Amino acid sequence: MANSSPPAPFQLKGRTLDFSVPRIMGVINATPDSFFGASRVAQAKQAAATAVRMVEDGADILDIGGQSSRPGAEAVGAHAECDRVLPVIEEIRSVLPDHPISVDTYHAHVALKALETGADIVNDIGAALLDPHMEDLVAERNVPYILMHMQGTPDTMQNAPTYTRVVEEVAAFLTERLLALRSKGAQQLGVDPGFGFGKSVDHNYQLLDGLGQLGSLGVPILAGVSRKSMIYKVLDSSPERALNGTSVLHAWALDRGAHILRVHDVAEAAECVKLHRAMKMSRLHSTND
Repeated sequence: MANSSPPAPFQLKGRTLDFSVPRIMGVINATPDSFFGASRVAQAKQAAATAVRMVEDGADILDIGGQSSRPGAEAVGAHAECDRVLPVIEEIRSVLPDHPISVDTYHAHVALKALETGADIVNDIGAALLDPHMEDLVAERNVPYILMHMQGTPDTMQNAPTYTRVVEEVAAFLTERLLALRSKGAQQLGVDPGFGFGKSVDHNYQLLDGLGQLGSLGVPILAGVSRKSMIYKVLDSSPERALNGTSVLHAWALDRGAHILRVHDVAEAAECVKLHRAMKMSRLHSTND
């Protein structure tokens, strides 16, 4: 159970995204090979319709990606990624002119073009290590930047991942990357422990159980567990049948201090947040009695 005060808000082009309540990041994949088929969009107008529905369901942020990071996915390159995500961001901006948008990319070129097209946040699985230009871009633009832990690369990450103490090692990595980015001048930072990125199922659950330890970093914590193999492998199921398990893990992540849930199913995640807030209020009332 997390008790720490919320981290500083993100400043987004004249708007503020605070973390006094957990935020929901809805996933929109502009790629044909993401692991969960229902999150894929084939063209920009479909993406915009999906975005509007997600906002109506409770999404605080829309996360647009054009490169699948599942093990074995084809690396398409920055220019092809731009061809996928920029029309989507432009179309979403035309119908949702003020809603927060993040771009899910580890390419600085894609991040730059996405920011120029209307994105507000950069969500990077590479923690600015897969592209040496990312640190400078984030610092120069002073945009909210979420960096993730990954052991290895998308091609190698699930080849026998090994840790001695996974929570401590992930926390140490994130601390190091936060320091490196701050030394460049970046100020608006968040972290993602990287569930499923270079972790076994057991590593993932150790990390989820110890998520509260990342609260000492003092920045927003993103939890991305939605429909992942840490759920469907345990349940002997599939991504398509992992919604109930996802909601269970969302509740556990919230109770351990997650500030952002990155999700495929916004309405169900919003229910998790509402129920968690009700429980927090009951705890507060109990303490004050």
